Amino acid sequence: MQIKRIHHVAYRCKDAKQTVEWYGKYLNMDFQLAIAEDNVPSTGAPDPYMHVFLDAGMGNVLAFFELPTQAPMGRDQNTPSWVQHLALEVESMDAMLATKERLQADGIDVIGPTDHTIFKSIYFFDPNGHRLELSVNTATPEMMRKLDEVKWDMLNEWAQTRKAPKHAAWMHTSADAKKNY
Repeated sequence: MQIKRIHHVAYRCKDAKQTVEWYGKYLNMDFQLAIAEDNVPSTGAPDPYMHVFLDAGMGNVLAFFELPTQAPMGRDQNTPSWVQHLALEVESMDAMLATKERLQADGIDVIGPTDHTIFKSIYFFDPNGHRLELSVNTATPEMMRKLDEVKWDMLNEWAQTRKAPKHAAWMHTSADAKKNY
């Protein structure tokens, strides 16, 4: 078997209509589809829901469930809020910065741009508390080749030591040092 692509990624939301409108306004995602049932198709359990699907570009779909009879949604309190996030690639720095301005104009806190060497990102939260990242790729083929060469060594070292390997420390050095890649 070979995975063709991600069919959709689904998260919970507090309000399906608000979520569809927010993603349309700030991220230009078109509303594709709504499915509503009184029972869960896979289990048959009674649990009414609204399931909405948004176009995330190039055949990617972001979906949300509103579950009105369930307890209010929360998050994993044992995981820092910066860990679980959805990263979305945009076409340019100009597009990313324009989105940042739109978000901030409406009072939404935005972190960044953060320079990750191979991409630059901004971070913010949607109205449901989900952390989002918008990214612009900045990697050169040489950078990606060097990272590819060390990925298994880094993973194996991490598995043994649980300490950050230094094989790709060049990613976190000064801008002048990065120019060599």
